[in-house]
Amino acid sequence: MGKTFNIDQNIKSAETLPAEFYRSETIFEAIKESVFLKTWQWVGDENLVPFAGAVHPFILLDNYITEPLVLIRDKDDSVMCFSNVCTHRGNIVVTNPGKVSQLKCMYHGRRFNLDGSFKSMPEFEEAENFPRPCDDLRQFLVGTLDPFIFVSLNPVFDFDTVLEIMIERIGFLPLHQFKHRKDLSKDYLVNCHWALYCDNYLEGFHIPFVHDDLNSVLDYGNYTTEIYEHCNLQIGYANDGEEVFDLPEYHIDYGKHVGAYYYWIFPNMMFNFYPWGLSINIVKPISLNKTKVSFITYMYDESKFNKGAGALLDKVEREDEFVVESVHKGVQSRFYNTGRFSPTREKGVHHFHSLLATYLK
Repeated sequence: MGKTFNIDQNIKSAETLPAEFYRSETIFEAIKESVFLKTWQWVGDENLVPFAGAVHPFILLDNYITEPLVLIRDKDDSVMCFSNVCTHRGNIVVTNPGKVSQLKCMYHGRRFNLDGSFKSMPEFEEAENFPRPCDDLRQFLVGTLDPFIFVSLNPVFDFDTVLEIMIERIGFLPLHQFKHRKDLSKDYLVNCHWALYCDNYLEGFHIPFVHDDLNSVLDYGNYTTEIYEHCNLQIGYANDGEEVFDLPEYHIDYGKHVGAYYYWIFPNMMFNFYPWGLSINIVKPISLNKTKVSFITYMYDESKFNKGAGALLDKVEREDEFVVESVHKGVQSRFYNTGRFSPTREKGVHHFHSLLATYLK
């Protein structure tokens, strides 16, 4: 695309990404290849493919990346991900979840083994130099955090390094006991650029000004952000009397009143752990001016639900929507270009902008 951005690594002198980043269709399109194809996406949990031979077709980031993929659990109990596009004429191979012994394209009968390899094809006896490696289904890397499944199309960093960072603090939680609650999960359509939504998530600076209820239960003075290479963590310490994690003695934060661990994974995934369970937020670009944010709820201890930092999530989301939609309108101004970072409160935003600038070069 030709356009590059530079973010000063010294947050004390750095400027934010310019308004052009949020206004340019060219940049929005370039991010597909430069950022999203090179990073990781949450797909779901192991219940999508609960037994050997189970298949689950899905579209990765529909309306943006829009890549047809299929999850398969093989006979060795491994979860794999393949292109769901037939290597003959491009038909979708798996159209519905279920159990199969092989994959068969309904268009012309091409068959694939469960490891994605080409198996057979009618009327190709006279074809020369066939089959070739490109007649197998393209396989993609899969990462797992206990029951949760992640996929990348062309990763440039090792996802295990991110998972190790998360496990350091949330590894004591029995994630396999967390139950998906569809009734508590919800999609939100937000009229803003997807990165503005992430900008807002990545700082607690706005909490006292935007979220009265949340601010009343968090110890804002001790709110901290820890930066890692491709993820960061915001720790919400709770005020006295509020719901907190029961941390084991070996835990790095033992003795501290932690009400929430907010993990962000570049570029668009949030994993918010509360004493009651987990709220996963996936930010999905739709257009330059519209974003879908999926809130996926996993319950662990319902007796603690809607208490402390993990309470009133819908209200908090509506408050966030109001402010990010306002910012989206503001950055359209011909008189706004760029801003500065708070060195104490906007480390996460600075980290995000630095990564975006690096990936776009």
